Amino acid sequence: MTLRKPLDSSVSVMLRALAENLSMSCFAGDGIIRRMRIVIQRVSHASVDVVNELGTLDPTFEPQQIGPGYMILVGVSDTDGDAEVAWLAHKVLNLRVFEDEQGKMNRSIQDIGGEILSISQFTLYADVHKGNRPSFIKAGKPEHADITWIKFNEALRSGGVPVREGRFGAHMRVGLVNDGPVTIIVDTETNMPHKG
Repeated sequence: MTLRKPLDSSVSVMLRALAENLSMSCFAGDGIIRRMRIVIQRVSHASVDVVNELGTLDPTFEPQQIGPGYMILVGVSDTDGDAEVAWLAHKVLNLRVFEDEQGKMNRSIQDIGGEILSISQFTLYADVHKGNRPSFIKAGKPEHADITWIKFNEALRSGGVPVREGRFGAHMRVGLVNDGPVTIIVDTETNMPHKG
């Protein structure tokens, strides 16, 4: 199992505190809009492995797999920070898209004891306004995107949900069975409450 070194406990405490405040702004003091975005897919199972430059399985990465829960694609922009991470993690942990005894979407991933497979995905920022070759200029710089993705995963874990990860920046093969199908797109620019 591939595990990252846990964040300092003070960071986890800070993220939990931020997540409880749903009136946080999507805007910085300089007026820059925060645009962290995720794609949540409800799955019966999902997996990821890493392929090396030879097109074969990378032996330095242990393939990851989960049972019922979410496969989440995570996109980070350069302006995203702890507030965006905390708000999105809170939303994921409390989103009610799993059926109850009456067949209604009324349970969260915490309620069902589900798992999460988290995949960093810069192509969520593809811009296709000009030409047919996507531009990814709006995606966050790798160093910032990686640490923000790590913080997001740790914030999810702080809610008691097991989180498996892909490898940042790697050529991955992701497999999943979308249960429903249920696919939800959430981004902080559109969905995160703005201050007054």
